[in-house]
Amino acid sequence: MRYGFWLPVFGGWLRNVHDEKMVASWEYVRDLAKKAETIGYDLTLIAELNLNDIKGVDAPSLDAWSTTAALAAVTERLELMVAVRPTFHNPALLAKQASTVDQMSHGRLTLNVVSSWWKDEATKYGVHFDEHDDRYARTSEWLDVVDGCWKTQGFSYKGTYYDVRENVLSPKPVSKPRPTLYAGGESETAKNLIAAKCDAYLMHGDVPEAVGKKIADMRERREKLGLGPMTFGVAGYAIVRDSEAEALREVERITDVKQSARGYANYEQWVTGSNLQTEISLKDYSVSNRGLRCGFVGTPEQVSERMEEFAAVGVDLVLLQSSPQAEEMERFGAQVIRNTAGATA
Repeated sequence: MRYGFWLPVFGGWLRNVHDEKMVASWEYVRDLAKKAETIGYDLTLIAELNLNDIKGVDAPSLDAWSTTAALAAVTERLELMVAVRPTFHNPALLAKQASTVDQMSHGRLTLNVVSSWWKDEATKYGVHFDEHDDRYARTSEWLDVVDGCWKTQGFSYKGTYYDVRENVLSPKPVSKPRPTLYAGGESETAKNLIAAKCDAYLMHGDVPEAVGKKIADMRERREKLGLGPMTFGVAGYAIVRDSEAEALREVERITDVKQSARGYANYEQWVTGSNLQTEISLKDYSVSNRGLRCGFVGTPEQVSERMEEFAAVGVDLVLLQSSPQAEEMERFGAQVIRNTAGATA
């Protein structure tokens, strides 16, 4: 199992807790990423939204790509998984930008390809907003262009959305055959596209049985296409305490929607703008990416056992959130990651 964490570019992950003691600043995320390398984390996911959908649209949020480039210069080991939304980035220019950051990081850049869901954000930034299936049609072409520019000098492409002629991209990425392409999605359109054109599948939080079924489904799609195995990751929210009762009290605190509901309208827009397979609860609203559903809540032993259950159904990677992130990551590293490493050594 590999351990990753979401970089807190929004200043936190809890919609009901106003101040999580984790400022949306370069200094905070820089120090967190450097500390994560010593704790034992393998990668960080840098989300891309120009508005803050956790704390409210007027709250600060960091730009994903400039932050990732800066992290490449101050870290040594972390995989830098940066989110990218095709509607916001010309694919040939993005391929050039990503190749440069990959060179800076000595091959540590990977992409999380996200088909945009937030119409208000697109409007505020003057970006055309495609409806659901149109977004994936664009993403399909976008992936072809990025891959072609990375691999072929003089690459040309003409489609519905993009027209690239004799592209020249140098230097090429360090990563071979290309930087890993992660993506997530629950619609048939999304899953078919990801199986065909990406390297890894990311899932929202859920119980191991449900996640295992999704992995089996994606493996079957992949095999039908005659392609090699994929990597599978799941998002989760971690609460590690000395007792289960203490951990559950923390769950009660962070899911109390009476504290604050500043971002609820944005959350409703995400739910209606995405084709989701699962009914969304207020607990899912409280913690992003359905993170509590994984059940990474309890004593170090309980959380370690839960991690083993996910590994048993095929999960290779967990992408964790916690709050306040620096303190909770330190605890998780000492009580779960290091103990797990010791048990498997």
